[in-house]
Amino acid sequence: MEVIKTSGLRRVFKSRARAVEAVAGVDLAVYAGEIFGFLGPNGAGKTTTLRMLATLLPPSGGSATVAGCNLLTQPDRIRERIGYVGQAGGSDREITGRRELEFQGRLYGKSSAAARKRAGELITMLELEICADRKTGTYSGGQKRRLDIGLGLVHDPQLLFLDEPTTGLDPQSRARVWDEVRRMHDRGTTVFLTTHYLDEADALCDRVAIIDYGKIVAEGTPEELKRAVAGDVVTLTVAGDQQGALALLEDQPFVREAKLDEGSVLLYVDRGEVAMPAILRLLDGAGLTLVTIGLHRPSLDDVFLRQTGRSLRETAA
Repeated sequence: MEVIKTSGLRRVFKSRARAVEAVAGVDLAVYAGEIFGFLGPNGAGKTTTLRMLATLLPPSGGSATVAGCNLLTQPDRIRERIGYVGQAGGSDREITGRRELEFQGRLYGKSSAAARKRAGELITMLELEICADRKTGTYSGGQKRRLDIGLGLVHDPQLLFLDEPTTGLDPQSRARVWDEVRRMHDRGTTVFLTTHYLDEADALCDRVAIIDYGKIVAEGTPEELKRAVAGDVVTLTVAGDQQGALALLEDQPFVREAKLDEGSVLLYVDRGEVAMPAILRLLDGAGLTLVTIGLHRPSLDDVFLRQTGRSLRETAA
């Protein structure tokens, strides 16, 4: 079942000098129970798209349904069904985390007793017991981010938006947030996650869409996108004539592309784990002595580089 469906979704920001199309006709489908990653560099349109879907920013064109409701005509009903965790967070430095959670529950219409109970559940679930009764201004970055997630989960939404949830966190805190996202997924919550971290999208997401200059340039599972680039890359060297090894291997049916690179033979193949035994047999049969062999699997950065001509790591930095 589709939890998010967009068609031609657009957003234009206007100034006296010019109009900037931040989102240029996005078509997306996000399905119930999945972690969907929205991947792209800063300024690509990720957050603008998310804010439109979360009813925080009106679209300039196109249509969308979110959590079964029309984005243009039923924004109030959408807000009842979604959770939203922005980049900046929303906690008050002078209020305890427990009080923040209880207050958020009351805003969603819970009784005082129900809000207290839900706050306690979230504190336990997010492992915030050690700091729940301290002012949030004393929290570490990881504790603040887990509290932000708790605030988005108070009303048990069917869909949770996370906007770059681990930006600026240390590796240990990032891992804790990742664990919580996986637990939400296991409980059946649909998660829409924006990020410019390649490892985050690869580790967490069932499917990803890559956005660049406001347009979707690729979409699929991380594995599908990586294989679509050029499969796997096998790098090898032989004793003696590298050109002879290249001539032997480049016409094999499992080789998409072959070339010499700095004294090594590079073979682009569909599946490296299948190709490598065949390569070894061919070299042995031709009397060529293998010196080194290695297998490189493409990354999401390779996908982005192929689609846009730019490295996502470089643009994110």
